[in-house]
Amino acid sequence: MTAVVLADAAILDRVLTATRPICHAGLTRPAYARFHAARMKTEWGRRFQHTFALMDGAHLLASAVRYDLAAVLDGRAVRVCGIGSVLTDSAHRGRGHARTLIETLLDHAARDGADVALLFTRSGDRTLTGFEPIGMTDVALAVVDTPRPGAPMTLVRGGEARDLAAVVAMGQTRAGPFRFHLDRDADLVQYAITTKRLLAGLGPAGARHLQYFIAEEGVTAAAYVVVSIAGHRWTIEECGDRDPSGARVGALLQALIAREPVERRPTIGGWLPPRFVPPQTTVTTTPSTVVMMMRSLNSTPVPGLRGDDVLYWRSDLF
Repeated sequence: MTAVVLADAAILDRVLTATRPICHAGLTRPAYARFHAARMKTEWGRRFQHTFALMDGAHLLASAVRYDLAAVLDGRAVRVCGIGSVLTDSAHRGRGHARTLIETLLDHAARDGADVALLFTRSGDRTLTGFEPIGMTDVALAVVDTPRPGAPMTLVRGGEARDLAAVVAMGQTRAGPFRFHLDRDADLVQYAITTKRLLAGLGPAGARHLQYFIAEEGVTAAAYVVVSIAGHRWTIEECGDRDPSGARVGALLQALIAREPVERRPTIGGWLPPRFVPPQTTVTTTPSTVVMMMRSLNSTPVPGLRGDDVLYWRSDLF
């Protein structure tokens, strides 16, 4: 007789052992346990992240993580059930256990008042029914050379907890025109940045770094960037700017590059809001291999959304 249970203690240990190679292959097993424990100590993780397992007696059949998110869809506040880190135990694959677990979690979420379900998958993976795909867009960003090389006249410092309110405000302003976006509060932003810091700090020495910098005006953050660095590959996890043009974000990127003038220019990628092109940069776009999948729960309709209708940051991927 199968049952879906909240994974804790011994079951959670088995889930982490099974999911580590798939979800975060760069971490050792002890580091992955520390990563999970640290995320669950954040205010947002403690309240809104839950790991579940499909069990048959003592046998672990499948596992997944449920995230309880707040979002805005066509101007209406909605509750979102996000599903991530889905894995079927290798000894029990091919029997529909992951589908059973996901459908059970969605049924529970609908009864708890969730309006829509959200998950991310690779292009071409359409194993679940009822989900509408929303194609996302990868950007490749190049910082343009200037007649006067070096850092711009911008006050730059490391991001701190006191900047969260300004970061949230910038995000709310930027997200306003989009049909779908997460309602990101300070706890969620802190959770997202903490997750990226943990991945860098707990991974192999020197393999990854995280840069979180603020452009300041007076004593207030006027722009920010969060960038994951692996070798010469930079990934913009999220960013924000009080200037609609994104000029301060461009200046931040110029300043970060100018810190290592003898190094070759990095390759910069990520997800950016459509039509967000800082004037110091050129941007090229390609369809992402990651596809957002959305499904209605309860009576909330899921209208046809395109990638341009959605604002979603890579730091919020689950």
